[in-house]
Amino acid sequence: MQPLGGGWDELLEPLFTDERYHQIREFLKREYATRTVYPNMYDLYNCFRLTPVDQVKVVILGQDPYHEPNQAHGLCFSVPAGVPLPPSLQNIYKELQTDLGIVPATTGDLTAWAKQGVLLLNTTLTVRAHQANSHANCGWSWFTDQVIKLLVNHPTPKVFILWGGNARSKAPLITGDHNLVLQAPHPSPLSAYHGFFGCRHFSQANAFLTAHGLPPIEWSKH
Repeated sequence: MQPLGGGWDELLEPLFTDERYHQIREFLKREYATRTVYPNMYDLYNCFRLTPVDQVKVVILGQDPYHEPNQAHGLCFSVPAGVPLPPSLQNIYKELQTDLGIVPATTGDLTAWAKQGVLLLNTTLTVRAHQANSHANCGWSWFTDQVIKLLVNHPTPKVFILWGGNARSKAPLITGDHNLVLQAPHPSPLSAYHGFFGCRHFSQANAFLTAHGLPPIEWSKH
């Protein structure tokens, strides 16, 4: 694996040397060799590569990667520039407009958020083509649990935004008065009208960051 940079290699070394991680790697070797799996293996850890650990201010937790061609690129809810916006991302942009008046972007690439300190992390980092949640039981849950625990113990105040049941299951891991937890249903069309719309997580996150002397996220950047 290529180095992640940004302090992640040192922080995650105990995970990468754990037998449970080696089991995930062996599973993925078989899957990538015999199935169509997203994202591309070289994009798997993009969320870490784009957001140095000392700069993480907001963690957005999703479920698992998009499972259709050309969509997933290692950042939850994001798609590469030029790819049509998936329904979940369209709903995120709708909520952003309601919350902060930001006109929905035409691009779905959220790299600019990542570069401001928004860690765009899925609870499961890979998926078989056309099969949502198909890698949910391969060990990723253990891995992302450990990542969250490490971030919780990191001294910088953080906002953890948990969208959907898989993400919300991580809430008990997030402790400490220096962290804010925001929870809502998944932004997919199946659940967005049951509490995602109107959650105003973007403005709440920025209010928390400002109160702790940290620059707010420019959610309009793309």
